[in-house]
Amino acid sequence: MFDAQLIGYTLAVALLTITPGADTLLVMRNVLARGRKAGILATLGVSSGLFIHALLSGLGLSLILTRSALAFSVVKWAGALYLCYLGVQSLRSALKPNLVTNEISSTAEPSLNPWHAYREGLITNVLNPKVALFYLAFLPQFIRPNDPVMLRSLLLTSIHFVLGIVWLGLITLSLDKMRSWMLKPRVRAWIEGSTGLILFGFGIRLALSKR
Repeated sequence: MFDAQLIGYTLAVALLTITPGADTLLVMRNVLARGRKAGILATLGVSSGLFIHALLSGLGLSLILTRSALAFSVVKWAGALYLCYLGVQSLRSALKPNLVTNEISSTAEPSLNPWHAYREGLITNVLNPKVALFYLAFLPQFIRPNDPVMLRSLLLTSIHFVLGIVWLGLITLSLDKMRSWMLKPRVRAWIEGSTGLILFGFGIRLALSKR
């Protein structure tokens, strides 16, 4: 199972993992807004979405996105609207008066529904048709004719999952170390505003993207 082909896949996916995108920004946003626990949960949500894409690809369902303009558009617009929604939420937080007038404790972590950050990460990843098309086009190149398709797909996705957990986990821990500075009202307002604009921009870019 472990061969040169698998090493090549790991290197390619590692480069993909460290490339900044909506998933990375979402994790950063959760660390800032809710603390380290939320960042970890968002990371798990994003990474869990990979198995859904792998399953859909293995069952051939992702193929629908390549052959049906309507299906692609529905998924694309759902993902774009969700990213824009998250962007607007960040912008609203940045504009709240208490962000610039009240000091926020750097040690207190807001109460968090454990599924909220996880759900944000999962939905953001699953509703990205580009990830679905990537898995549909990329994974088969590393599955040989005599390989058990589902087992090989599970192995490939697990590698991507682990790399995602490690990379986004490092980002979470690094940002958590700086959280006392980032929670200063004016700094937090600036970061929330910037994050909101970028997330909104990702949503617009996804909406305008073509297959």
